[in-house]
Amino acid sequence: MTKIRALIVDDERAARNEITRLLAGYPDFEIMGEATNADDALKMIGEETPDLLFLDIQMPEKSGFDLLESLDQVPPVIFTTAYDQYAVKAFEVSALDYLVKPIREERFEKAIAQSRQRLGKTDPAGQIFVKDRQQYHFIQWSSVHLIESMDNYARIFLGDKTVFLKSSLNQLEDKLTSNIFFRINRAQIVNRQYIQTITTVDGRLKITLSTGAQLEISERQSGKFRQWIASK
Repeated sequence: MTKIRALIVDDERAARNEITRLLAGYPDFEIMGEATNADDALKMIGEETPDLLFLDIQMPEKSGFDLLESLDQVPPVIFTTAYDQYAVKAFEVSALDYLVKPIREERFEKAIAQSRQRLGKTDPAGQIFVKDRQQYHFIQWSSVHLIESMDNYARIFLGDKTVFLKSSLNQLEDKLTSNIFFRINRAQIVNRQYIQTITTVDGRLKITLSTGAQLEISERQSGKFRQWIASK
C-alpha cells in the first residue's frame, strides 16, 4: 500500500503530538516529518515533497500563509488553527479543510476522508498559493487558460476571474509544465488545453481559446509553436 506522506507544521509541541496521535489510527497515512516554523517547513518541503500538509496558520515570525506564498508548488493543505477568524479565511482560499484546535476526532475523520478524495485527483500541473490584495487563493494550474504580463505582476486568468501574482513571465515560464503551457509572445502564456482553433491571418499565427479570447503568436515564437503543437 502506497502511503500518504504528511508533514506537520506547528510551533506548539502539544498540537503536533495531537495530530500524530490522531493519524496513528489511519494506516494509509504516515508522518514524514515535523517542523516548528515556516523556514524549516520550506526546507523540508523542498527536500522531501510531502503529499499533504497539516499547517498551523498563526506561527511566530512567519504565518502558514507566508509559507504557502513562498512555495513554487503547493501540496494539498489542511489548516489547523485556534482562531475562528482564520478558519473562515481558510475557507476563502479553498483549502482541503480546516481544523480548529483542540481537534475533534469526528472532524479529523472528515478531513482525512477529503484528503483521500483530493489526493486521488491531484492536478499533474500542480497548484500555487497566491495572496491578491486581501484575498487568498489556491490556484490549480490546469484551470488557468491565460497568463499576461502587467508591470511587475502576472495576471492569471481562470474561469471568469483574474488573480494577480507578483512574478515576471520569465520566472513563471521556468516553473510551468512545458507540455501544457507555451509563451506565445513577450506578454502572454497560454494553456494548450484551452486552444480551440489555430489560424493564419496575413501570415501571422492566431489562436482562439475556448473562452473566446483571440491571441496572436509573435513571429519569433511561431516556428517554436508549430513544433510544440506537432510534438504533443
